Amino acid sequence: MTASEHYQARLADFRAELARAEKRFRTLGNLRVLVLVIAIAIGGIGFGPGWISPWWLLAPVAASIVLVVAHDRVEEERSHAGRGIAYYERGLGRLSNHWIGAGNQGERFRDPKHVYAEDLDLFGRGSLFEMLSTARTGAGESALASWLLAQGDRERVIARQQAVEELRERVDLREELALMGEDIRAAVDAGAPARWGVEPAAGFFRGARAVAVTLTSAAVITLGLWIGHVTPLFVFLLVLLAEIAFSMAIRAPMERVIEGVATPGRELRLLVLLLERLERERFSTPALIALKRALDTEGRTASQRIKRLGRLIEHFDSARYHDLFRLASRPLLWIPHFGMAIEAWRLESGPHIGQWIAALGEFEALCSLAAFAYERPGAIFPELLTGTEPRFEAADMQHPLIAPGVAIPNDVALGGDLRLWIVSGSNMSGKSTLLRAVGLNTVLAWAGAPVACSTMRVSAVCLGASLRANDSLADNRSRFYAEIERLRDIVNLSRDGRPTLFLLDELLSGTNSHDRRIGAEALVRGLVDRGAIGMVTTHDLALAKIADTLGARARNVHFEDHLEGGEIRFDYRLREGVVTRSNALELMRAVGLDV
Repeated sequence: MTASEHYQARLADFRAELARAEKRFRTLGNLRVLVLVIAIAIGGIGFGPGWISPWWLLAPVAASIVLVVAHDRVEEERSHAGRGIAYYERGLGRLSNHWIGAGNQGERFRDPKHVYAEDLDLFGRGSLFEMLSTARTGAGESALASWLLAQGDRERVIARQQAVEELRERVDLREELALMGEDIRAAVDAGAPARWGVEPAAGFFRGARAVAVTLTSAAVITLGLWIGHVTPLFVFLLVLLAEIAFSMAIRAPMERVIEGVATPGRELRLLVLLLERLERERFSTPALIALKRALDTEGRTASQRIKRLGRLIEHFDSARYHDLFRLASRPLLWIPHFGMAIEAWRLESGPHIGQWIAALGEFEALCSLAAFAYERPGAIFPELLTGTEPRFEAADMQHPLIAPGVAIPNDVALGGDLRLWIVSGSNMSGKSTLLRAVGLNTVLAWAGAPVACSTMRVSAVCLGASLRANDSLADNRSRFYAEIERLRDIVNLSRDGRPTLFLLDELLSGTNSHDRRIGAEALVRGLVDRGAIGMVTTHDLALAKIADTLGARARNVHFEDHLEGGEIRFDYRLREGVVTRSNALELMRAVGLDV
């Protein structure tokens, strides 16, 4: 089946499951009301006229308990079906290009000063991150964001490509991960458990656990001897005094344990379901095998270790939050015993927490890329070139955020003798979209994802883009100043000797035509002379003449439009040479301006 057929079939399954669960939910609700009515009737008859024994009330009480348990189970089925419906509706939305605003937009990763993230729409509404991310944890979101924001090492990226290819068809695995526990997304701060795991020791004195065991044993023995009239009560009371002194001695480290364990413990326990599922899966590619191996520490898996921590925390909290048990547990030194056991767990397993969370996050990020690969069967893994010479070659390249049936493919080749494309064309003809297509496919390539091309070869380039400079009242910056600051950052990439791919839209449009012509030519010439490759768009035909000064190192290409039935039409196809007409006046007339 195609991705669309599979998603539609699973969506139908979950809708049917929800309908069945809703029907059972209503039936059980009605039965609970009926049982309540019967219980009231039995109570009235049993305690009133006395026609039947009040013990008959046990029957509706037992039935009510059974119905409550069944009702909760059906409620979980409803919730599970609802999550499944939402998951596949979003998947179908991506396939039909109706996904914008429905996913995680990654706002926390936005950085206006990043050299290409804002200009290429990596984060925010309608962004690459929103389309890609299926991660349920903060670690997964962070891993995916980091891959998009920085070029990876070639060998590591190739390993990611292999892992994504292996995960590409594992739709059921991605579904299971997506539908696990409602609360998993609450575990957002991936760094908190890892930081807790490597904090300095709480400071229990040497032998504290042995002293606690001795005092607890002494309390139990002396209490038993007193009950058996073997020893007087004051012996037991002396042991209690010793326990009080011991509790005072360890008060400070116990407070550190109590303050530190709550949030990390909760978040780690939320991740157990995901970790267990990952640990059960079998993999063949090196990257996935390494991730699974990272979850196995000294013969015990991460989920086993975290479950043990969960049990310790439950026992620890049972005495802290239940008043009656707290009173009975004090002679047993219940809280100190489990507090010290939690600290011992942290000292042993805590240093591995960061490794576990990182492995889980990387796996979630790979699943996000695998979902994209599955939903785009025409997408291919690019060839990642070696060497320091910048190169970008793509055939049938499309904008990855535009649905495949809608996006218009174009070929692009930069590198070798040809260093610069000057793209001219009228407004809305596709110039900026072309630049973003080049940038986003480069980002995908070096993240380890497939790209929206039929073939693609790209070297390890430092990407720099200036497509959307904005003014800032807060920083007292004009749009032009914001643009030249970004251009400075891009120029500095090439000045540092790094292979650079630059994407510049409507270069220096915020100044007069004289300064723009001189400044643009000097800037572009400097980038090309330092070995950079790139593309510059313009609808100012004077700037297209820059190619004349660079000879074979530059090429003019353009987009065209035409009038059809009184409306402007675009075909978004690249053509050789400089555009010969503008549509500005037609567009102004189209919106009702008198020109």
